[in-house]
Amino acid sequence: MKLAVYGKGGIGKSTTSCNISVALARRNKKVLQIGCDPKHDSTFTLTGFLIPTIIDTLQTKDYHYEDIWPEDVIYSGYGGVDCVEAGGPPAGAGCGGYVVGETVKLLKELNAFDEYDVILFDVLGDVVCGGFAAPLNYADYCVIVTDNGFDALFAANRISASVREKARTHTLRLAGLIGNRTAQRDLIDKYIENTPIPVLEILPLIEEIRISRVKGQTLFEIAESKDSLNYICDYYLNIADQIITCPEGVVPQETQDRELFTLLSDFYLAKKDNEISNVSAEEKLDIVII
Repeated sequence: MKLAVYGKGGIGKSTTSCNISVALARRNKKVLQIGCDPKHDSTFTLTGFLIPTIIDTLQTKDYHYEDIWPEDVIYSGYGGVDCVEAGGPPAGAGCGGYVVGETVKLLKELNAFDEYDVILFDVLGDVVCGGFAAPLNYADYCVIVTDNGFDALFAANRISASVREKARTHTLRLAGLIGNRTAQRDLIDKYIENTPIPVLEILPLIEEIRISRVKGQTLFEIAESKDSLNYICDYYLNIADQIITCPEGVVPQETQDRELFTLLSDFYLAKKDNEISNVSAEEKLDIVII
């Protein structure tokens, strides 16, 4: 099974991806996580350091693909999860999306895809063009990480549109949304009421989730010495259990941008109007922009 994890930049995709990978490994699945971001930090909480990237390795081999072996690019991480980072060119010097495509090509040539029960692509932000959409060509499921905010749901809607387009020619489905570190879910519920998408899990607003990223450890590793965090791991195990069942998923029918903007902004403003009286039109605009 192949998963492609997308979502708004900074929403917590990598932290979520690493914990899902460990949860799948805890369910006796052999997992490979592939970081698809030039920052090459997707697998940081699994390995505790920034592993050499595909680009780094190709440079040392003078770009002779035939001289690269799986052990040159695949690193072992926490919980038995194997890790790969695609990397990318220096800022402003090339196409990071192209590197993602080449990473997939190299791993297929190494027959790495045949060695794992689950391959998880952790993909850069909400960019779904060119090479950054390449994981959707190979994935069985897309998973979108969001929160209860306007911008994250707007990004989720654009990603849904990409899934719909890819599903025309590939056996790709959207497994669902994961709400990350959110105290409420009213905007999420409003969105899925208009654009039916399964919700796999809503992770509560827990500071340890953010701190785990800074520590370079998954929640599972931190919980080994702090039993009070075991309940957080259960959220990720629940996601893993749903994925393992090979859910039906959906081919989403995204909402048009202007319609979605109106839907969410009107809902948000109506909510704020219950809290704030006599708000000017200019102030309401500021609320939407914020």
